[in-house]
Amino acid sequence: QVPLVESGGGLVQAGGSLRLSCAVSVRTFSNYAMAWFRQPPGKEREFVAAISRRGGSTSYLDSVKGRFTISRDNAKNTVYLQMNSLKPEDTAVYSCAAREWILTITPQYPYWGQGTQVTVSS
Repeated sequence: QVPLVESGGGLVQAGGSLRLSCAVSVRTFSNYAMAWFRQPPGKEREFVAAISRRGGSTSYLDSVKGRFTISRDNAKNTVYLQMNSLKPEDTAVYSCAAREWILTITPQYPYWGQGTQVTVSS
């Protein structure tokens, strides 16, 4: 079991910024690829961003490229999602996910956090 705890969600205006954090309670955090997914109201969950074990490789949903940045601090067992230029369509529950070794853009992650709500107003 790999417990994940997200934080940093909230209500922001369009054009604003928000940084999500995900704390991972595991001794070998650097063995895990990490990802963020989101589920907008009334829609299915979709991939947002992923990062490899040491942060050397990343992948993004096309609509967030240039606006969102995923990063990690292995010394702090934490992965981040910096979200800039937020749009109303970014409104969703954002969830952190973990899997050993290799990242994927599919939801093939064994471990998930509880999710944090991000709401972007017009």
